[in-house]
Amino acid sequence: MGIPNPETKPKLALIAGPTASGKTALALHLAKKRNIVIINADSAQVYSDLPILSAQPSPEELASTAHRLFGYLDGATPCSAAQWAADAKLEIANAHQSGALPVLVGGTGLYLRTLLDGIAPIPTIDPLVRAAIRSQNVVDSFAALQSLDPVMADTLSPTDSSRIARALEVVQTTGRSIADWRRDKVGGIADDVDLRPVLLLPPRDWLYQRCDQRFDGMMDAGALHEVSALLARNLPGDAPVMRAIGVREISACLSGEIAHDEAIRLGKIATRQYAKRQYTWFRNQSPEDWTRIENVICIENGNEIERLLQ
Repeated sequence: MGIPNPETKPKLALIAGPTASGKTALALHLAKKRNIVIINADSAQVYSDLPILSAQPSPEELASTAHRLFGYLDGATPCSAAQWAADAKLEIANAHQSGALPVLVGGTGLYLRTLLDGIAPIPTIDPLVRAAIRSQNVVDSFAALQSLDPVMADTLSPTDSSRIARALEVVQTTGRSIADWRRDKVGGIADDVDLRPVLLLPPRDWLYQRCDQRFDGMMDAGALHEVSALLARNLPGDAPVMRAIGVREISACLSGEIAHDEAIRLGKIATRQYAKRQYTWFRNQSPEDWTRIENVICIENGNEIERLLQ
C-alpha cells in the first residue's frame, strides 16, 4: 500500500510542557496568526469548580478565540484519560470540519499519550471485585499481586496502593497481566494526523519563579473562595478535583490547621514539585522528534510558532 503522505492528513498542533511554562501564552499568540481552536489537555482544567486554582484561561482569553474542554465537567464527575481522549477526538474532528487548526494545550502527559497512542482494551471490572480489592490493606494486595503477576509487582512500589489495586483487579478478572494489555493499545490517532508538537522546557529557575508568582496571583484572585465553595459540596476526598494542586493546602488554611501565609508557602512548594515532575516526564518520555524549546523565556516571540505551521 505504501506509506501515507503526511500532507494528506489533517494537521494537529500540540503545545505541551510543565505548568507555568507559557503554553497558554504561546497558544494565544498563535491565535493571532491564524484560525485555531484551543483544546485543553490538562486534567485539572476540565473541571468547572477551579478556574482560578487550575490556571484556566481568563474570561477575556476564552472570549478571544475558540476554546474547548475547559471547565466542561462538574467536579463530581471523575474524568479518565479515556473519556478525555474521546471528547478530544470529537473536538479535533469538529475543528477540522470547520477549517480551523486544532491546538492541544496542556501538561497532562497521560491524557496526551492516551489520545495519540491509544488505550489498552481492558474489560470492565466487576464493581464487587473492585470494591473487595480496594478494601484490602496494601500489604495483602501487594502479596496477592506478587503471586498472580510477579513481573508487574516488581515494577511497583509496595506502598503504591492505587496502582497495586488496579493491577490486581485486572489480573484477577482477566487472567492476564495489565502490562500485557498495555502492549495492545487501540484507538490512538497518531497515525491519522499530521502532528506538529512543541514541547516547552524553559530554564528551571525561571519556571519555579513563575510558579511562585502565579500562586500568589491565584490567592489574590480568589482561590480561597473557590476552594471554600468546593469544600461546601462535600465531594469524596478521592475525587480528582479534590486532588488538584493547592486544594489540600488551602483547605488546611480554611479549617484553621495552618495560617494563611503557611498555606501560600506550602502551595508554592506543591506547585514547584508538580512542575518538576512534569518537566522530568516530558523531557524523558516525549518522542525524540518532538520540537523542544529549551532555555527560552519569551516564548511568545519564538520562531517555533512559524515552524509549527509549516
